[in-house]
Amino acid sequence: MIDLGRLKALHAVAQYGSVNRAAEALGYTPSAVSQQLAKLERETRTTLIERQGRGIVLTDAAQQLASTAARILELVEDAELTLEEQRGQAIGTLSIAAFPTAARGLLPPALARLVHDHRQLDVRVLETDPFEAVTAVNRGEIDVAIVHDWHNTPLGLPEGLSRVKLGSDPADVLVPATHRLAGKEFVRAEDLVGERWICQPVGSICHEWLIRTMRRAGVEPEVAYSVAEYQTQLAMLARGLGIGLLPRLGRGPVPDGVVVVPLQPAPSRRLYAVWRTTTSRRPAITVTLATLKAAWPDRDTA
Repeated sequence: MIDLGRLKALHAVAQYGSVNRAAEALGYTPSAVSQQLAKLERETRTTLIERQGRGIVLTDAAQQLASTAARILELVEDAELTLEEQRGQAIGTLSIAAFPTAARGLLPPALARLVHDHRQLDVRVLETDPFEAVTAVNRGEIDVAIVHDWHNTPLGLPEGLSRVKLGSDPADVLVPATHRLAGKEFVRAEDLVGERWICQPVGSICHEWLIRTMRRAGVEPEVAYSVAEYQTQLAMLARGLGIGLLPRLGRGPVPDGVVVVPLQPAPSRRLYAVWRTTTSRRPAITVTLATLKAAWPDRDTA
């Protein structure tokens, strides 16, 4: 009988395209994955990998076996889900991925509740970008991802994933206290022409939202500082280096020298929990989703 662990290694290499990336996803060393493949070759008496430059490629036989392995692993997962469902308890390991401000503003109370109420559940957390989090859930590397999008920058989900909305997170324009707009009751996009922006890097959802929103108002924003961490953005704002637009969740206290000015129309990002639909029967998924929804802050700032 073919060893299941070796099939899993082969499937990971086929899925990720290299031994190193497969090892990272599986939590093994590259040498351990290579050893599993070598044992599988001996076990099946079939050549499965061929050297190509510095890397490897799977043979046709390996591709066919990897396809079969995918179906076998799905059956094994279904059996595990059925057993856990029958027990009716949230047990085992559950991994959550979240972007930084959700990890700071939403996860701590939710994690505390999960740990307190479900002692047999081993919760693990990975901080990562929403795009990467969705990919990780789709591949089965992560159980639940907390992601966000904006109304004009929707985040698409692959087939086979489900999501539930956790809440809406308003965003404000932040300016130095000496800025010409600091005393305004509110501002509109056209008021921000010619400003230098402090914003998330290119490729992030927040960056795409800013570009689309300003262009819709006929304004081409000048992003002078591409900064991922909100606390760094706030420090730059306090020094008068530009203006920013920051959601409230996980933003933290606004430092002296920085003024919050509402933007009209008022923007807000939508936060979702995402998981693989096939795991919806798992009690650990059910209690995690309920806990995340209950942990959403009732107030407008977090």
